[in-house]
Amino acid sequence: MQLKVIKADGSAEEYLHTKVIGTISNAMGAAGYPDICVAEELSEAVTYYLYRRQNRHTVSSSEIFSIVKAVLTATGHEDCAVALSEHNFSRRLKRSRVEVVPVDIRELADAEQLCQADRQGGKSRWNKTRIVEDLVTKHSLARQTARAVASIVEERIFNMGITLVPASLVRQLVLGDAATVLRAQQQLQTV
Repeated sequence: MQLKVIKADGSAEEYLHTKVIGTISNAMGAAGYPDICVAEELSEAVTYYLYRRQNRHTVSSSEIFSIVKAVLTATGHEDCAVALSEHNFSRRLKRSRVEVVPVDIRELADAEQLCQADRQGGKSRWNKTRIVEDLVTKHSLARQTARAVASIVEERIFNMGITLVPASLVRQLVLGDAATVLRAQQQLQTV
């Protein structure tokens, strides 16, 4: 039985143990305790618990988040649980502040459209699920691959520190990162 994770946007994907390892490892690193062996052991406990629950074949991503925090706290890694919570809050805050403006900027003169669209209200809140759905429906990418691309694009946007993002920039980042991910997948298949 493969456990399904219900994401915050309502979509479902297969549970990946490696994501839990990464989450715990990142939390431990953020708290100053980078120890992959401990992260692997703690993630085993999380995965074991999730698969041993009776008659449950789905779990929400927020439930997994809570279980990971509980495991960290129960094993004496409270500061790692705090770091995980702070990271989660930071992501939600960034997502709420970034807006996409339906503008195609090709030249400096087009930049004025960005300001006008801001005043005219043609913007929409950042939502990486839109990228996923576009890659899956229009380009027939596997959902896991599309989610990976969307996550990379989201990270790039957040690292830029901008709150008004032209749609043309999102499109260019998606195309470039999709090409990189697909090339990496092809290389892994030939090894």
